[in-house]
Amino acid sequence: MKFVIAMDSFKDCASSLEIGNAVKKGIQEVFFDAQVIVISISDGGEGMVDSLTLGLGGIFQEVCVSDPLGNMIISRYGKLPDGTAIIEMAAASGLELVPKELRNPLKTSTYGTGQLIKHAVEQGAKKIIIGIGGSATNDGGIGMLSALGVKFLDKEGNILQGNGEDLIHIDSINMDDFMIKDIECQVACDVNNPLYGENGAAYIYGAQKGSTPDIIIELDKGLRHYANKVQECISRDISEFAGSGAAGGLGAGLVGFLNAKLYSGIDVVLDHLNIQQYITDADIIFVGEGQLDSQTGMGKAPAGVARRVKEIKNIPVIALGGGISGDPIAIHDIGIDSFFSIAPGPISLEEALQKENALSFVYQRSREICYLIQSIKK
Repeated sequence: MKFVIAMDSFKDCASSLEIGNAVKKGIQEVFFDAQVIVISISDGGEGMVDSLTLGLGGIFQEVCVSDPLGNMIISRYGKLPDGTAIIEMAAASGLELVPKELRNPLKTSTYGTGQLIKHAVEQGAKKIIIGIGGSATNDGGIGMLSALGVKFLDKEGNILQGNGEDLIHIDSINMDDFMIKDIECQVACDVNNPLYGENGAAYIYGAQKGSTPDIIIELDKGLRHYANKVQECISRDISEFAGSGAAGGLGAGLVGFLNAKLYSGIDVVLDHLNIQQYITDADIIFVGEGQLDSQTGMGKAPAGVARRVKEIKNIPVIALGGGISGDPIAIHDIGIDSFFSIAPGPISLEEALQKENALSFVYQRSREICYLIQSIKK
């Protein structure tokens, strides 16, 4: 038998490869001579750099960059053998980098993400794949663009720092030193929000980044002003396309200034890994993520893999999750044939998130499933 394991990471717990190898251990205890392939995947958010860099034989490049509040940190991106750079904006501008008591998107910036892009380009990258999930920012990408040489000026001609509160003060834009030319940029993005308005970046995602109602209003006004100034200064409309509001407007900055193209995160990963080569002759596929729920079918990794599998042939797809909630039928409808929680019984979230526990639970559950498969085959 051939098993393919394509598990997403369990957020704040264990990586895709760690989870996948725990499933492999469970399978091999029952099916001793089975062929078992573990693939590290991501839906374009956390783990994308690891997934594509490891899966495609790349190397990791460490860079000293600014975090969302301007403190210097060591971040990294992936560099593939063909020179393509794999970047996660969350590695430099992510919400997890900002202590809860300091979260305020008026003050945070994507400057560090721009530094990662700049370093990759200076190292010769002609193509960049960037995942933009998990942001701490709402600066429309002006921080990133500032790091790449764009100057945003106020009425007095002062260069703005490039954070959320600067948006409303933009009077002119100078692109004389903009360093991005002839670079292909693919954006892994599963958010369709416009830049501003009631469904825009500030109103939909501001609160989770630390915004009060007053701050949300201020940021939304700033994004509207920013879009108008971009239209006025460089004749580009960055406001209306689906995804312009992703990552606090970083989507708008990437498309408007880098001519980036937005794609489904899981599709970017699966296409580059050429997932079909692994699953065509497989007998059973294992997928999973930290929580199987109504969000699973909305561009998440298990759904993306299941869809690809069913496009080839009717190979059974089994999902494992740290927990299961919502309508089980909806999980079946996205191509997952059977799904299981790894929890052995009532357990606190704190206990469940301990890596040693999670990996043990995954191993035990996958072993039990394989014993069931074995009994059915007999």
